[in-house]
Amino acid sequence: MKVQVNSEICAGFGICLGIAPEVFELHDDGYAIVLVSKVNPEDEDAMRRAASQCPAQAIILSDDSSH
Repeated sequence: MKVQVNSEICAGFGICLGIAPEVFELHDDGYAIVLVSKVNPEDEDAMRRAASQCPAQAIILSDDSSH
């Protein structure tokens, strides 16, 4: 699974950071950025939770089918 943050709609709430600090970080401008290129399988449930709880719906999840 890959995760992205749409920087055009991220409002910097930081809920994603609270759910998965190993994957998300708040950039100096106050908006979330992704720290990893691919999510570990054991973190996929947390990514789904972060995406569903994002008030701005700025988190984009995609399957990584390029094994």
